[in-house]
Amino acid sequence: MQFKRTRQGYADALIELARANPRILVLDSDVAKATKTCDFAEVLPDRFFNCGVQEGNMMSVAAGLAIEGFIPFATTFAMFASTRAADQVRNSIAYPKVNVKIGATHGGISTGGDGASHQCNEDIAIMRSFPNMTVLVPGDYEEARLATCAAAAWKGPVYLRFGRGQYPVMEEIHGGFEIGKAKLLRPGNDLAIVSTGIMVSEALAAATELEKQGVAARVIHMPTVKPLDGDVLLAAARETRGIVTAEEHSIIGGLGEAVAAFVAQTHPAFVRRVGVHDVFGESGRADELLTLYGLRAANIVEQALQILDTAVAV
Repeated sequence: MQFKRTRQGYADALIELARANPRILVLDSDVAKATKTCDFAEVLPDRFFNCGVQEGNMMSVAAGLAIEGFIPFATTFAMFASTRAADQVRNSIAYPKVNVKIGATHGGISTGGDGASHQCNEDIAIMRSFPNMTVLVPGDYEEARLATCAAAAWKGPVYLRFGRGQYPVMEEIHGGFEIGKAKLLRPGNDLAIVSTGIMVSEALAAATELEKQGVAARVIHMPTVKPLDGDVLLAAARETRGIVTAEEHSIIGGLGEAVAAFVAQTHPAFVRRVGVHDVFGESGRADELLTLYGLRAANIVEQALQILDTAVAV
């Protein structure tokens, strides 16, 4: 299996986009080597702006550039984009609905050795709470590239979330990207697994394990967390015995809560959430942390079997 960085897919797409569209600009907050926008700066230095360690100001600058007709991609770590700059994102970008794209790298527990201060497990919750904000969480390098291109064409604010490490390249999720549309990766009517971001590989592995146990799991990849693909979720709620969500994010406010809220209002169904359980992280290797915090296929299988046991009991 091949492994590549999602943030590299973002950087490669920015170069591709800017060569075709002179309105594309890239801003960074003095972390260009880490976010990989240094590649863009090398190729198109006149369209790259290092705003320094001033994330809030960077968002305001991006808003001004968008008002003038440019398409700015404001780039920094997810922790700084969503928490430190939340005021400016809310009031200067989301509220006036300006055409700014926020590229947030180093999202989730797999940020690893940087520890709790940099492992952002709250950013999806924050960003999806802002009116007018679209939230994209691609699953691998190629989907990150496609999502970045889709964000550039989208009118309005977009939050793009990428990881730090190298993640499996998943051919199943390639072949296009449409904002607001999920990808059905496997059929199955016993239960549904709905994942976002890098958890897609764990979701598929879980479905394979469940199949060995005689359980047909539908696998849905949800790279757009806001707006949700309601049609796909409604079908899953109606046609299966329950849904397991999987995300590299807190179970509070992320994909799991979004899915649970949707099905509660449309077609009530059992929902169980795999994610970080309301705790801060710690330093460690990414693979160790994903296991320690229960973000593996085995954890998805466990929740799936609990849903089936509950459904039988009811």
